[in-house]
Amino acid sequence: MRLLITLLLALALLVGLGSYAHWIEQRPSSHYLSDLRSQVALDIGEPGPRGNLLGIQPELFATDYQSLARLRLKLAAYLDHARDLGMLNERTVVVLPEHIGTWLLAVGEKEELYRAAERRQAMHWLAASNPLDFLGALFSAGGDARLDDAMLRTKAKTMARDYQQLFGDLARDYQITLVAGSIVLPEPRVARGRLEVGRGPLYNVSLVFDRAGNPQGQPQRHAFRAGALATEAPDALQVLDTPAGRLGVLLGGDIRQLSQVNTQGGEALELLAMPSDLDSQTDAPLLDEQLQSNGIRAGLKVHLRGRLWERSGQPQALAFAAGRSERGASERGAQLINLWL
Repeated sequence: MRLLITLLLALALLVGLGSYAHWIEQRPSSHYLSDLRSQVALDIGEPGPRGNLLGIQPELFATDYQSLARLRLKLAAYLDHARDLGMLNERTVVVLPEHIGTWLLAVGEKEELYRAAERRQAMHWLAASNPLDFLGALFSAGGDARLDDAMLRTKAKTMARDYQQLFGDLARDYQITLVAGSIVLPEPRVARGRLEVGRGPLYNVSLVFDRAGNPQGQPQRHAFRAGALATEAPDALQVLDTPAGRLGVLLGGDIRQLSQVNTQGGEALELLAMPSDLDSQTDAPLLDEQLQSNGIRAGLKVHLRGRLWERSGQPQALAFAAGRSERGASERGAQLINLWL
């Protein structure tokens, strides 16, 4: 009798494990009608030979990350609109918002993840559908929010590959210099032209892709606290030579960080891209003061818009040129922010 009970329990366990393994493998895709429209919120200056900074504030939802092709379709629609308006040329630098790459962790996941009401609930579905990867990430995680840290690094290798493929291809296909927002990865670096990850701390990083789709320099790394989704000021900003001028990228949404950092090698910045998140605030007078005091002639601050689980918003962009700044419109929807140099 005891042997029979043991066999029945073992059989039930095997059936349960088999059902769980089958559930993990299922990745059904659903139909989703996405709004591909965008409006011009700011168009400052006149076309000239020096090029332009073009900020894109996409309106994104969790289901936009269901596949890489779906996200590309949306971003390409915004770039198509800009090209139709004559805003893309060989000197254009396009700026995308902060964390647009971080949520690539949701690509190819279960329907339950996209329907979750809160980000934490969505991350639990991520762990449940990637148990081996999550357990491996847990060994590398650290800090006070170890579970949050582990969830963000669960699909790090795949995310790094998708980030470079998506944004490198967009830069090449549209022949633009692209500031690809940011992505949170463990100890990221560029090696032999590829974005790779390690097992060290998490960083919120941005890559700039040239017109051939290749990454310029190393990732601009900002220390990142997983539990609070908070980005810290870097020790130094890279200065990248672009067709429009010498460019720096500052993440975190707080312009006060600019007074705390220097450029690598003491090089002067001409342009500043400030990719920002859904809930980042914009202080226009402070921006004017900080940029002028650092000798920066033009800058853009662009945000994510839309709804990603419980986080939502329609923040305004900010453009700075000729010693003054202008805010973008507050209307809902995706926006283009154009600044001729």
